[in-house]
Amino acid sequence: MKRYMGTRGWFLFYFFGCLLVLSAGRDPKLMKYETNSSSVYNHTLAMIMVEYASAVYISDMTSLFTWTCTRCRGLTEGFEVVQLIVDVESCLQSFVGVAKDPRAIIIAFRGTRGTSIQNWIEDLFWKQLDLDYPGMEGAKVHSGFYRAYHCTTIRPAILNAVKTAKEVYGDLDTIVTGHSMGGAIAAFCALDLIVNHNVPNVQVMTFGQPRIGNAVFASYYSKHLPDTIRVTHEHDIVPHLPPYFSIIPRKTYHHFPREVWLQDTSSTSNRLASYIETVCDDSGEDPNCSRSVIGNSIQDHLSYYGVEFPTDDPATCWIVMDPVIAEYGSIDSEGNVVLFRDLATPVPRMQSLEAK
Repeated sequence: MKRYMGTRGWFLFYFFGCLLVLSAGRDPKLMKYETNSSSVYNHTLAMIMVEYASAVYISDMTSLFTWTCTRCRGLTEGFEVVQLIVDVESCLQSFVGVAKDPRAIIIAFRGTRGTSIQNWIEDLFWKQLDLDYPGMEGAKVHSGFYRAYHCTTIRPAILNAVKTAKEVYGDLDTIVTGHSMGGAIAAFCALDLIVNHNVPNVQVMTFGQPRIGNAVFASYYSKHLPDTIRVTHEHDIVPHLPPYFSIIPRKTYHHFPREVWLQDTSSTSNRLASYIETVCDDSGEDPNCSRSVIGNSIQDHLSYYGVEFPTDDPATCWIVMDPVIAEYGSIDSEGNVVLFRDLATPVPRMQSLEAK
Protein backbone atom coordinates (compact mmCIF):
# COMPACT_ATOMS: atom_id res chain seq x y z
CA MET A 1 0.00 0.00 0.00
CA LYS A 2 3.00 2.31 -0.17
CA ARG A 3 1.66 3.96 -3.27
CA TYR A 4 -1.27 5.38 -1.31
CA MET A 5 0.73 6.89 1.48
CA GLY A 6 2.98 9.88 1.08
CA THR A 7 5.01 11.29 3.96
CA ARG A 8 2.28 13.77 4.81
CA GLY A 9 -0.32 11.02 4.84
CA TRP A 10 1.65 8.84 7.24
CA PHE A 11 2.25 11.78 9.55
CA LEU A 12 -1.48 12.51 9.68
CA PHE A 13 -2.33 8.89 10.34
CA TYR A 14 0.21 8.70 13.17
CA PHE A 15 -0.99 11.95 14.74
CA PHE A 16 -4.66 11.11 14.62
CA GLY A 17 -3.99 7.52 15.53
CA CYS A 18 -2.68 8.74 18.87
CA LEU A 19 -5.88 10.74 19.41
CA LEU A 20 -8.00 7.75 18.50
CA VAL A 21 -6.17 5.62 21.07
CA LEU A 22 -7.17 8.12 23.72
CA SER A 23 -10.79 7.88 22.55
CA ALA A 24 -10.97 4.48 22.49
CA GLY A 25 -5.60 -10.14 -2.64
CA ARG A 26 -8.13 -12.02 -4.17
CA ASP A 27 -10.81 -14.28 -2.80
CA PRO A 28 -9.22 -17.04 -0.70
CA LYS A 29 -10.34 -20.41 -1.96
CA LEU A 30 -11.18 -21.58 1.56
CA MET A 31 -12.72 -19.51 4.35
CA LYS A 32 -13.68 -20.18 7.93
CA TYR A 33 -15.70 -17.86 10.15
CA GLU A 34 -16.29 -17.83 13.87
CA THR A 35 -19.14 -15.63 15.09
CA ASN A 36 -20.18 -14.91 18.65
CA SER A 37 -23.86 -15.81 18.91
CA SER A 38 -26.36 -13.08 18.12
CA SER A 39 -29.80 -13.04 16.56
CA VAL A 40 -29.21 -9.57 15.07
CA TYR A 41 -26.51 -10.62 12.58
CA ASN A 42 -26.86 -12.97 9.62
CA HIS A 43 -23.52 -14.08 8.17
CA THR A 44 -25.08 -15.50 4.99
CA LEU A 45 -26.85 -12.21 4.28
CA ALA A 46 -23.57 -10.33 4.80
CA MET A 47 -21.83 -12.53 2.22
CA ILE A 48 -24.59 -11.71 -0.27
CA MET A 49 -24.75 -7.99 0.41
CA VAL A 50 -20.99 -7.46 0.09
CA GLU A 51 -21.32 -8.73 -3.49
CA TYR A 52 -23.92 -6.07 -4.29
CA ALA A 53 -21.83 -3.38 -2.59
CA SER A 54 -18.89 -4.39 -4.77
CA ALA A 55 -20.83 -4.70 -8.03
CA VAL A 56 -22.09 -1.10 -7.90
CA TYR A 57 -18.50 0.08 -8.54
CA ILE A 58 -18.64 -1.30 -12.12
CA SER A 59 -18.34 1.44 -14.77
CA ASP A 60 -19.69 -0.69 -17.62
CA MET A 61 -23.38 0.25 -17.61
CA THR A 62 -24.28 -2.50 -20.06
CA SER A 63 -22.98 -5.28 -17.83
CA LEU A 64 -24.62 -3.78 -14.74
CA PHE A 65 -28.00 -3.07 -16.31
CA THR A 66 -28.20 -6.58 -17.78
CA TRP A 67 -26.55 -8.08 -14.67
CA THR A 68 -23.89 -9.91 -16.67
CA CYS A 69 -20.76 -8.44 -15.07
CA THR A 70 -18.04 -10.60 -13.51
CA ARG A 71 -19.32 -9.60 -10.06
CA CYS A 72 -22.96 -10.32 -10.97
CA ARG A 73 -22.81 -14.07 -10.46
CA GLY A 74 -22.81 -16.58 -7.66
CA LEU A 75 -24.73 -15.33 -4.64
CA THR A 76 -26.42 -12.55 -6.64
CA GLU A 77 -27.45 -14.72 -9.61
CA GLY A 78 -30.87 -13.80 -10.97
CA PHE A 79 -30.91 -10.21 -9.69
CA GLU A 80 -33.16 -7.98 -11.82
CA VAL A 81 -32.09 -4.36 -12.12
CA VAL A 82 -35.00 -1.93 -12.03
CA GLN A 83 -33.00 1.28 -12.22
CA LEU A 84 -29.37 2.33 -12.60
CA ILE A 85 -28.39 5.89 -11.72
CA VAL A 86 -25.13 7.71 -12.42
CA ASP A 87 -24.79 11.28 -11.15
CA VAL A 88 -21.70 12.25 -13.14
CA GLU A 89 -21.62 15.77 -11.72
CA SER A 90 -21.20 14.42 -8.16
CA CYS A 91 -19.46 11.18 -9.20
CA LEU A 92 -22.15 9.00 -7.60
CA GLN A 93 -23.61 5.70 -8.72
CA SER A 94 -26.45 3.51 -7.47
CA PHE A 95 -28.79 0.76 -8.56
CA VAL A 96 -32.16 -0.58 -7.44
CA GLY A 97 -33.40 -4.06 -8.22
CA VAL A 98 -35.11 -7.19 -6.99
CA ALA A 99 -33.20 -10.21 -5.69
CA LYS A 100 -34.32 -13.84 -5.71
CA ASP A 101 -32.59 -14.73 -2.44
CA PRO A 102 -33.30 -13.02 -0.18
CA ARG A 103 -36.53 -12.03 -1.92
CA ALA A 104 -36.16 -8.29 -1.45
CA ILE A 105 -35.60 -4.94 -3.10
CA ILE A 106 -31.87 -4.19 -3.05
CA ILE A 107 -30.51 -0.64 -3.17
CA ALA A 108 -26.73 -0.26 -3.50
CA PHE A 109 -24.51 2.84 -3.49
CA ARG A 110 -20.98 3.18 -4.80
CA GLY A 111 -18.22 4.35 -2.48
CA THR A 112 -15.57 6.99 -2.83
CA ARG A 113 -14.55 7.92 -6.36
CA GLY A 114 -13.57 11.13 -8.10
CA THR A 115 -10.53 11.96 -5.98
CA SER A 116 -7.76 9.94 -4.43
CA ILE A 117 -8.91 7.93 -1.46
CA GLN A 118 -5.98 9.28 0.55
CA ASN A 119 -7.13 12.88 0.03
CA TRP A 120 -10.71 11.93 0.91
CA ILE A 121 -9.55 10.30 4.14
CA GLU A 122 -7.43 13.30 5.09
CA ASP A 123 -10.44 15.57 4.54
CA LEU A 124 -12.47 13.43 6.95
CA PHE A 125 -9.94 14.05 9.71
CA TRP A 126 -10.96 17.71 9.81
CA LYS A 127 -14.66 17.57 8.92
CA GLN A 128 -16.98 19.11 11.51
CA LEU A 129 -20.68 18.51 12.10
CA ASP A 130 -22.38 21.23 10.11
CA LEU A 131 -26.01 20.42 9.27
CA ASP A 132 -29.13 20.09 11.43
CA TYR A 133 -31.06 16.99 10.40
CA PRO A 134 -34.67 17.99 9.61
CA GLY A 135 -37.23 17.06 12.26
CA MET A 136 -34.71 15.71 14.77
CA GLU A 137 -33.90 18.28 17.44
CA GLY A 138 -30.23 18.36 18.34
CA ALA A 139 -29.24 15.93 15.58
CA LYS A 140 -26.33 17.14 13.47
CA VAL A 141 -24.82 15.39 10.47
CA HIS A 142 -22.07 15.55 7.89
CA SER A 143 -23.45 17.83 5.17
CA GLY A 144 -21.47 16.22 2.36
CA PHE A 145 -22.91 12.76 2.93
CA TYR A 146 -26.39 14.16 3.52
CA ARG A 147 -26.37 16.21 0.32
CA ALA A 148 -24.90 13.38 -1.74
CA TYR A 149 -28.22 11.62 -1.26
CA HIS A 150 -30.74 14.45 -0.79
CA CYS A 151 -29.43 17.05 -3.25
CA THR A 152 -28.52 15.03 -6.35
CA THR A 153 -30.32 13.03 -9.03
CA ILE A 154 -29.91 9.94 -6.84
CA ARG A 155 -32.85 10.45 -4.45
CA PRO A 156 -35.80 11.00 -6.85
CA ALA A 157 -34.64 8.18 -9.10
CA ILE A 158 -34.38 5.73 -6.21
CA LEU A 159 -37.76 6.64 -4.75
CA ASN A 160 -39.35 6.12 -8.16
CA ALA A 161 -37.63 2.76 -8.59
CA VAL A 162 -38.71 1.50 -5.16
CA LYS A 163 -42.31 2.53 -5.88
CA THR A 164 -42.25 0.74 -9.23
CA ALA A 165 -40.69 -2.43 -7.80
CA LYS A 166 -43.35 -2.65 -5.09
CA GLU A 167 -46.14 -2.12 -7.61
CA VAL A 168 -44.89 -5.01 -9.75
CA TYR A 169 -43.43 -7.45 -7.21
CA GLY A 170 -45.56 -6.69 -4.16
CA ASP A 171 -44.64 -5.33 -0.76
CA LEU A 172 -41.14 -6.80 -0.50
CA ASP A 173 -38.62 -6.02 2.23
CA THR A 174 -35.97 -3.45 1.31
CA ILE A 175 -32.24 -3.85 1.99
CA VAL A 176 -29.91 -0.87 1.50
CA THR A 177 -26.15 -1.35 1.21
CA GLY A 178 -22.93 0.39 0.29
CA HIS A 179 -19.20 0.47 0.96
CA SER A 180 -17.23 3.44 2.32
CA MET A 181 -19.01 6.69 1.39
CA GLY A 182 -21.64 4.49 -0.27
CA GLY A 183 -22.45 3.16 3.19
CA ALA A 184 -22.96 6.68 4.50
CA ILE A 185 -25.34 7.50 1.64
CA ALA A 186 -27.12 4.17 2.18
CA ALA A 187 -27.87 5.15 5.80
CA PHE A 188 -29.44 8.46 4.74
CA CYS A 189 -31.45 6.70 2.03
CA ALA A 190 -32.83 4.11 4.46
CA LEU A 191 -33.78 6.81 6.97
CA ASP A 192 -35.54 8.75 4.20
CA LEU A 193 -37.54 5.67 3.16
CA ILE A 194 -38.67 5.03 6.74
CA VAL A 195 -39.28 8.57 8.01
CA ASN A 196 -40.49 10.43 4.93
CA HIS A 197 -42.08 7.73 2.78
CA ASN A 198 -43.36 5.17 5.30
CA VAL A 199 -41.65 2.26 3.54
CA PRO A 200 -41.94 -0.75 5.88
CA ASN A 201 -39.33 -3.41 6.67
CA VAL A 202 -36.15 -1.57 5.68
CA GLN A 203 -32.80 -3.14 6.57
CA VAL A 204 -29.31 -1.67 6.25
CA MET A 205 -25.96 -3.41 5.90
CA THR A 206 -22.86 -1.34 5.14
CA PHE A 207 -19.14 -2.07 4.85
CA GLY A 208 -16.34 0.25 6.00
CA GLN A 209 -18.76 3.11 6.62
CA PRO A 210 -17.56 6.41 8.18
CA ARG A 211 -19.42 8.18 10.97
CA ILE A 212 -22.16 10.47 9.64
CA GLY A 213 -23.67 12.29 12.62
CA ASN A 214 -23.53 13.08 16.32
CA ALA A 215 -24.78 11.02 19.27
CA VAL A 216 -28.27 12.54 19.08
CA PHE A 217 -28.55 11.59 15.43
CA ALA A 218 -27.25 8.08 16.17
CA SER A 219 -29.97 7.67 18.82
CA TYR A 220 -32.73 8.80 16.45
CA TYR A 221 -31.36 6.60 13.69
CA SER A 222 -31.23 3.45 15.81
CA LYS A 223 -34.84 3.93 16.90
CA HIS A 224 -36.07 4.17 13.32
CA LEU A 225 -33.74 1.54 11.84
CA PRO A 226 -32.91 -1.07 14.48
CA ASP A 227 -32.19 -3.65 11.76
CA THR A 228 -28.86 -2.09 10.80
CA ILE A 229 -25.44 -3.75 10.58
CA ARG A 230 -22.19 -1.84 10.02
CA VAL A 231 -19.44 -4.28 9.11
CA THR A 232 -15.89 -3.12 9.89
CA HIS A 233 -12.63 -4.89 9.06
CA GLU A 234 -9.53 -5.10 11.24
CA HIS A 235 -7.65 -1.74 11.11
CA ASP A 236 -9.81 -0.16 8.37
CA ILE A 237 -9.23 3.56 8.82
CA VAL A 238 -12.55 4.85 7.47
CA PRO A 239 -14.86 3.65 10.32
CA HIS A 240 -12.64 5.71 12.66
CA LEU A 241 -13.52 8.88 10.78
CA PRO A 242 -14.55 11.61 11.29
CA PRO A 243 -13.04 11.27 14.78
CA TYR A 244 -14.99 10.40 17.91
CA PHE A 245 -13.64 11.60 21.27
CA SER A 246 -14.96 9.96 24.44
CA ILE A 247 -14.23 13.07 26.53
CA ILE A 248 -16.82 15.05 24.52
CA PRO A 249 -19.06 12.29 23.10
CA ARG A 250 -22.10 14.49 22.43
CA LYS A 251 -20.13 17.14 20.56
CA THR A 252 -18.40 14.93 18.02
CA TYR A 253 -19.34 12.26 15.51
CA HIS A 254 -20.81 9.04 16.89
CA HIS A 255 -21.57 5.72 15.15
CA PHE A 256 -25.03 4.19 15.32
CA PRO A 257 -25.32 0.46 16.14
CA ARG A 258 -24.78 -2.30 15.36
CA GLU A 259 -21.18 -2.96 14.42
CA VAL A 260 -19.82 -6.36 13.37
CA TRP A 261 -16.02 -6.40 13.47
CA LEU A 262 -14.08 -8.76 11.20
CA GLN A 263 -10.65 -9.91 12.35
CA ASP A 264 -8.27 -11.96 10.20
CA THR A 265 -6.71 -14.91 12.00
CA SER A 266 -5.20 -16.80 9.06
CA SER A 267 -1.45 -17.41 8.88
CA THR A 268 0.73 -17.03 5.80
CA SER A 269 1.57 -20.74 5.93
CA ASN A 270 -2.06 -21.84 5.86
CA ARG A 271 -4.26 -21.60 2.77
CA LEU A 272 -7.34 -21.57 4.98
CA ALA A 273 -8.43 -17.96 5.53
CA SER A 274 -9.90 -17.64 9.01
CA TYR A 275 -12.01 -14.78 10.31
CA ILE A 276 -13.59 -13.93 13.63
CA GLU A 277 -16.82 -11.94 13.45
CA THR A 278 -17.51 -10.03 16.65
CA VAL A 279 -21.08 -8.80 17.05
CA CYS A 280 -20.59 -5.63 19.08
CA ASP A 281 -22.79 -3.98 21.70
CA ASP A 282 -25.65 -1.59 21.01
CA SER A 283 -23.74 1.61 21.85
CA GLY A 284 -22.38 2.16 18.36
CA GLU A 285 -18.95 2.81 19.87
CA ASP A 286 -18.08 -0.53 21.47
CA PRO A 287 -14.53 -0.14 22.90
CA ASN A 288 -13.94 -3.87 22.38
CA CYS A 289 -14.51 -3.78 18.62
CA SER A 290 -12.80 -1.66 15.94
CA ARG A 291 -12.25 1.12 18.47
CA SER A 292 -9.88 -1.21 20.33
CA VAL A 293 -7.29 -0.78 17.55
CA ILE A 294 -5.76 2.13 15.68
CA GLY A 295 -7.46 2.61 12.33
CA ASN A 296 -4.52 3.06 9.98
CA SER A 297 -5.11 0.71 7.05
CA ILE A 298 -6.44 1.51 3.60
CA GLN A 299 -5.83 -2.09 2.55
CA ASP A 300 -8.30 -3.33 5.18
CA HIS A 301 -10.78 -0.78 3.85
CA LEU A 302 -10.57 -2.22 0.35
CA SER A 303 -11.30 -5.84 1.27
CA TYR A 304 -14.32 -7.32 3.05
CA TYR A 305 -15.02 -11.06 3.37
CA GLY A 306 -12.36 -11.64 0.72
CA VAL A 307 -14.20 -9.38 -1.75
CA GLU A 308 -12.00 -6.61 -3.07
CA PHE A 309 -13.22 -3.09 -3.75
CA PRO A 310 -11.56 -1.05 -6.50
CA THR A 311 -9.15 1.78 -5.88
CA ASP A 312 -9.21 5.09 -7.70
CA ASP A 313 -7.97 5.25 -11.27
CA PRO A 314 -7.23 8.20 -13.60
CA ALA A 315 -10.75 8.03 -15.08
CA THR A 316 -12.80 7.66 -11.91
CA CYS A 317 -16.16 8.93 -13.19
CA TRP A 318 -16.20 7.56 -16.69
CA ILE A 319 -18.86 5.12 -17.83
CA VAL A 320 -19.24 2.84 -20.86
CA MET A 321 -22.65 2.07 -22.31
CA ASP A 322 -23.90 0.26 -25.41
CA PRO A 323 -26.20 2.47 -27.56
CA VAL A 324 -28.97 -0.15 -27.31
CA ILE A 325 -28.88 0.07 -23.50
CA ALA A 326 -28.89 3.87 -23.68
CA GLU A 327 -32.38 3.63 -25.16
CA TYR A 328 -33.62 2.46 -21.76
CA GLY A 329 -32.84 5.75 -20.10
CA SER A 330 -32.16 9.43 -20.28
CA ILE A 331 -29.17 11.72 -20.01
CA ASP A 332 -29.72 15.23 -18.72
CA SER A 333 -27.79 18.41 -19.58
CA GLU A 334 -25.19 17.64 -16.89
CA GLY A 335 -24.51 14.19 -18.32
CA ASN A 336 -26.27 12.36 -15.48
CA VAL A 337 -27.66 8.99 -16.57
CA VAL A 338 -30.80 7.19 -15.41
CA LEU A 339 -31.51 3.79 -16.94
CA PHE A 340 -34.98 2.47 -16.16
CA ARG A 341 -36.34 -0.93 -17.12
CA ASP A 342 -39.94 -1.64 -18.04
CA LEU A 343 -40.39 -4.70 -15.86
CA ALA A 344 -42.78 -6.24 -18.37
CA THR A 345 -40.09 -6.16 -21.09
CA PRO A 346 -36.86 -8.21 -20.88
CA VAL A 347 -33.58 -6.40 -21.39
CA PRO A 348 -31.50 -7.89 -24.23
CA ARG A 349 -28.56 -9.97 -23.05
CA MET A 350 -25.62 -8.19 -24.59
CA GLN A 351 -21.89 -8.71 -24.53
CA SER A 352 -20.52 -6.35 -21.92
CA LEU A 353 -17.17 -4.57 -21.95
CA GLU A 354 -15.96 -6.89 -19.19
CA ALA A 355 -16.59 -9.97 -21.32
CA LYS A 356 -14.58 -8.68 -24.28
